[in-house]
Amino acid sequence: MKRRHLLQSGTLVLLLGAQHLARGATIVAVRVWPAPDYSRVTIESDAALSFSQTFVPNPPRLAVDVQGIDLNPALKELVAKVSANDPTISGIRVGQFGPGVVRLVFDLKQAIAPQVFSLTPVAAYQHRLVFDLYPTQVADPLEALIAERLRETASTRAAAPPAADPLGELMAQRSQPRPPDTTIAPKEVQRLPPQSMSAPAPAATDRLIIIALDAGHGGEDPGAIGPGGTQEKDVVLRLAHRLRDRINLASSNGNPMRAFLTRDADFFVPLHTRVDKARRVQADLFISLHADAFFTPRPQGASVFALSQDGASSSAARWMAAKENKADRVGGLNVRAKDAQVKRALLDMSTAAQIKDSLQLGGAMLKEIGRVGKLHKPRVEQAGFAVLKAPDIPSVLVEAAFISNPDEEAKLNNDAYLDQLADALMRGIEAYFSKNPPLARSRTT
Repeated sequence: MKRRHLLQSGTLVLLLGAQHLARGATIVAVRVWPAPDYSRVTIESDAALSFSQTFVPNPPRLAVDVQGIDLNPALKELVAKVSANDPTISGIRVGQFGPGVVRLVFDLKQAIAPQVFSLTPVAAYQHRLVFDLYPTQVADPLEALIAERLRETASTRAAAPPAADPLGELMAQRSQPRPPDTTIAPKEVQRLPPQSMSAPAPAATDRLIIIALDAGHGGEDPGAIGPGGTQEKDVVLRLAHRLRDRINLASSNGNPMRAFLTRDADFFVPLHTRVDKARRVQADLFISLHADAFFTPRPQGASVFALSQDGASSSAARWMAAKENKADRVGGLNVRAKDAQVKRALLDMSTAAQIKDSLQLGGAMLKEIGRVGKLHKPRVEQAGFAVLKAPDIPSVLVEAAFISNPDEEAKLNNDAYLDQLADALMRGIEAYFSKNPPLARSRTT
């Protein structure tokens, strides 16, 4: 009799457990990531969530019914996490829509193309339900870049405007954004103003030199984490800001230079999007900034990597590329997006000329980095980094230091050292252009 009672009790416990699992999951965390390109909202839970969505265009709002959860304090936190300067979201409303169903309503500042998708557990994350809200009207980044440069130089040109305004002419040419397709249009044709057939070649190119700076990781993807808790995504963004300021004040052979950041705040950018962004602004160089990590605290020193078509130059380079290429999984890429396959096709287009130029750029930067800190390897390493596969842009990946080394983690948190490192990277860029001026490129008419 006692045994039967215990069995019945056990059955009741199992049934209650099954009902509990069927009713809902536990919400671990909620996060909001505003960005100029898109805003992301993430709900992390200890079990997968199912959902249905409806977009209402006027006024723009997205309603999502999430099954398997009940309204709790964690979900209510979403309301307070939306910042006033979020470019896309004006507010979030949450409520219990029915038994085991929570409705989220995103009130929007503009029309969007929403992507709602689930991610399975990876790295430190459990199950994630992700809301990516992409504006339907996207500004041309190159046009914005040129307009910003023109505003900065307007005061100096007001007194004695030049006979020709190549930057203004280039801005006029950019009335329509360049489609991000696989056709490689020569930079010189799109950037140079029309020249007289009889006019001699100028002493310097009359176009803006654009350098794409790619601060690695970001948003959902913290990158490597040092023993003191320093996150890679934070230190490389600070380094990118310092290098940006130096580039914007510099010129090469009399030509103005401008930095373009693939991310200028804490948000996630997929690897293929980083490449697409650099190509959309027709960048002359692409520099991806990172902070290395290893299983033990001993390794130290900076490294510079270029792309390889024929396999990695070392087992360490192969391991590093594999680690960095996992950023999409951690950051949360929607692999079901319709254009994902097309965009990834761009990453298979690499050229011997691009790799040759990348090695020259990497060598110049590595030499200058060695003047301010230790080097992990004395030469440029090569491997299949996805973020370096822009076919028409010399591209390098800089591992500034080993964030897993306590001493180097402290250096990465030191403003003076970051200034020294930014100065070294700038000298490397200038050294590259001194031997590879934009004028030296062949023009196609």
